[in-house]
Amino acid sequence: MKRNQYPTLATRARSWLRRAVPALLLCATVAHAAAPALEAEFAAGLKEEGLAGAVWSEVLPDGTVKVGASGLRDAARQVPMQADTRMQVGSVGKVALALGVLRLVSEDRLTLDTPLQQVLPELALRNPWLASDPVRIRHLLAHTSGLDNVRFWQAFSLQPAPDTPLAAAFDGGGNLLRVRTRPGSRYAYSNMGYGLLGMVIEKVTGQPYERYLDAQLLQPLGMADSTFAFVSQTVGPHTDPRLAMGYFEHGVAQPAVPQYLRPAAQFTTTAADMGKLAQFLMGDGKLRGAQFIDLALMGALSEPAGTDAAQAGLATGHGLALAVRDRHNVVGACHPGTAVGFRAMLCIYPEQDSAFFVAFNTDAERADYERFNRLLLRDLELPLRAPAPQGTPAPTVENWQGVYVPSPSSMASMAWIDAVFGFTRVKWDGDSLFLIPFQGEPKELEPVGGLLFRASDRSTASHVLMQEDGKHVLSDGLRSYERASMLRMLVLWGSLALGAAGLLYVLVVGAWRAALRRLGRGDHLFAPLLSLLALLLPLPFFYFQSYLRLGDVTVASVLLTVATGALPLATAFGLARCWRSRGTAAEAGSWAKWDWVALLAALQLLLVLAWWGLLPLRLWQL
Repeated sequence: MKRNQYPTLATRARSWLRRAVPALLLCATVAHAAAPALEAEFAAGLKEEGLAGAVWSEVLPDGTVKVGASGLRDAARQVPMQADTRMQVGSVGKVALALGVLRLVSEDRLTLDTPLQQVLPELALRNPWLASDPVRIRHLLAHTSGLDNVRFWQAFSLQPAPDTPLAAAFDGGGNLLRVRTRPGSRYAYSNMGYGLLGMVIEKVTGQPYERYLDAQLLQPLGMADSTFAFVSQTVGPHTDPRLAMGYFEHGVAQPAVPQYLRPAAQFTTTAADMGKLAQFLMGDGKLRGAQFIDLALMGALSEPAGTDAAQAGLATGHGLALAVRDRHNVVGACHPGTAVGFRAMLCIYPEQDSAFFVAFNTDAERADYERFNRLLLRDLELPLRAPAPQGTPAPTVENWQGVYVPSPSSMASMAWIDAVFGFTRVKWDGDSLFLIPFQGEPKELEPVGGLLFRASDRSTASHVLMQEDGKHVLSDGLRSYERASMLRMLVLWGSLALGAAGLLYVLVVGAWRAALRRLGRGDHLFAPLLSLLALLLPLPFFYFQSYLRLGDVTVASVLLTVATGALPLATAFGLARCWRSRGTAAEAGSWAKWDWVALLAALQLLLVLAWWGLLPLRLWQL
């Protein structure tokens, strides 16, 4: 974060001294109930958005923590949500885990610049920049390691147990830990990075990371109702009756399940405990008069540093634990979270000594969770920031016009999909910069000076244009896009259009011939059509299995692999039949040449997908 956005360390120190309730009394803060009006608005919002229940906490400038709850903890039994109900908050737990790592740094048991492979030499890390830029601890914390986010089999699997070794999450071949961008240069969210941090903690401390963090971080912070250990709603040794049931759309219940990358998303807490955590995050790093986490590290919790975007002047981005969030004319530092059946958000506002936390026991794709963030911001009465004034753009802005693709992709295995469907057009009209995504609403950016631009719903610069190694790059601090060659994009789009048309031809014409009983085994389309129809075979198996098994080897996933692997072979076989019957094309009728063209068009797309690693589709390797 920029100094004109947040106080310097000296300013923060003066602010801390002025507090009526200093950080020494953090663990003794009294929690008060939320206002009835806010609870009523939450109740109405939960009903309209189709959410089961929510808990929240607000930290006020005087040190008071207000907590509230609304809705149902257990919809089946109509058990109401209570303010002390335990919730699972997914990636919000990364903030606490980051503090655990920073505690080790403060104790000189680790440094931010320690290379990862120095701690975990057994890792099969493929880093082309190893000689000059190894992956360091700070890169893992700030999501700038260049590592992939997550693989299907790491996120969607019922194979792991609560005590599965963390190393099992990285037993996926030589390409699993491939560094795709120079470490430190670009933000790219990585659950795998935080999985590795869990392994680092275990290597340094010699004990399971859950045990260490519960005892050496949560206990000193007074977070007695929180844990990194696995907690479930079902009967067994990990059951906790205070844990809310998780839900998906339409009230579908989903108990918690163990995960491979549990350091990245396994954390159970309460609204009051998260209020204590928020207070500490806004403090000076001291507990009971002793320095618990170094003051300089506290200042870097949400300060993006070192990335190309930060060096280009963009203040938004991710620090060592939190990301700068510019929403509703209020700038703070936040972290969202998603768990199985849960959603959560933590935001702190150091300038105002205020914060909020909110968690829902429903993960619904269509729900507007942002409305609840607005309610809490309004209730905190945070002062609104005036939008940054327009500035003179650099005269070279027009040189950045073109088509941009995500770089890096969120998942390396999905790079083709991101390139073909996730592209954005950048257009400059002389006054404003326009971002026109293939999917989503266009966005107008006004210049605030040089190559910095501000979206209309932001108060500070939200995007920056850069040149890196001769490439034109657009970044908002949390996503980067590289300008792609128009020829390359036309080839990709053309390949998709031709291939889709060819497959549609096989399906329609093949079905038409079958209906007329003209589709014999010797027909050019016989094998390709059967192969296309075989793609339907896995569907009933997927329907009856949990989506949490998408990354496991199941009947459904094996059938999908066989069907997608057979499709290019069957298409090539149909083309071979066309070749062998070319001399009898007149006897075959006028459709023969179109069969040839359609099968060739379909085959080229299938080969492109195979080249990008999408065929055969093996979900357990994606």
